[in-house]
Order: sequence, then C-alpha cells, then structure tokens
Amino acid sequence: MGLFRTDHIGLSDERLMELIVRGDERAFTALYDRYQRKLLAYFHRMLWSDRERAQDFLQELFTKIAQRPQSYDPARPFSTWLYSVANNMCKNEYRRVGTRKAAAVHLKAETDRVDALHGVEVDRERFRRRLEDELDRLEPDHKATFVMRYHEDMAIKEIAGAFGISEGTVKSRLFYTLKKLAERLNEFDPRLLSHGTARTIRP
Repeated sequence: MGLFRTDHIGLSDERLMELIVRGDERAFTALYDRYQRKLLAYFHRMLWSDRERAQDFLQELFTKIAQRPQSYDPARPFSTWLYSVANNMCKNEYRRVGTRKAAAVHLKAETDRVDALHGVEVDRERFRRRLEDELDRLEPDHKATFVMRYHEDMAIKEIAGAFGISEGTVKSRLFYTLKKLAERLNEFDPRLLSHGTARTIRP
C-alpha cells in the first residue's frame, strides 16, 4: 500500500485527475496534499485574511473536484484551471458580501521595526497592513493577479492561463497595480513593492 501511495505522489496533476474521474480516492488525496497549503494561503489573502472562511473555501473547492471531476478540461494545465476556479469563487463571494472589506489583520502592540534600504527605518508590519488594505481597494482581477504573481510565485504564462487572457494583459495588470500601489503607499520606499520584498510580507 505504501508503494502504491508513493506512485500516486509521483504522478502529474493531469494524470491524477484522470484517475479521480475513474473514482480513485488515493489520487484525490495525493492531489489535495499537493495543493491544499497553497490554496489555503491564496484564499486567506483573497478573503480578507479570514482563516476560517479560507478553510471553508478550500474544502468547498475540493468538494467540487471530488463531486464533478469531469468539469476539468484536460486540454488546460491543471494548476491554471484550479486557480481560475478559486478566483471565480472569490469573485462570487465579493458579490455575495456586497463589498470588499478591508483586511482584518490583528497585530500585537509591539511591531518589528527594522532598518531597511539604505538605513531607512521602516515599520514592516505597518507596511503589510497598508498593502493588504490597498489590495482590497483594487478590482478583484487585479488583486488576484498580484497575489498569484507575488505571493504564489506563479509565472506570467500560468496566470494568463488561469484567467484565459494574454500574457501581455497580465503584464499590463501588474504594471497598473504596482503603479497604483506606489502612488497610494508613497510614504514608504517604493522599492518595498519590488518582487523580492513582496514575497517577504506573507502573513
């Protein structure tokens, strides 16, 4: 049985989906184990830092896969299809709630102040709070594009596949988003919005 499970872990996403369509429960478990942490982090960032809601959405997403695995189009890479479904779930939730709430980030009284970028002292936690707030002011697709690129480390091509748009459109969205964020967060050093720093502010 252990060897069988190891074989499943080594299979591609697309092959696992083929087995799931045939009712293979071990294939479903392997796919869930592969993506559950990434998807939980994605939902957490997209849904106002609400961990309980993020967990509910994660379970709902994989329940859909378990119940209707044939809804996956094997002509598309599984990961891009998966994120497109996740993004649509978030957009539906925005409509249901009626407004995009500001991120509910509860932080300790003490903040971690650090010397950064040429000796300029920056309150990293304050910057993170402000960034999350500003992301929630963006259009849902622009926020999702930013999160996929700078938090999930997805390639431009993968993001384009998730949205069904061109790579040029993805780049345009990212340029627009970074420009907006730089304007709205102009009290901070703009280099904090660079690719490398964006990865360091994960919750």
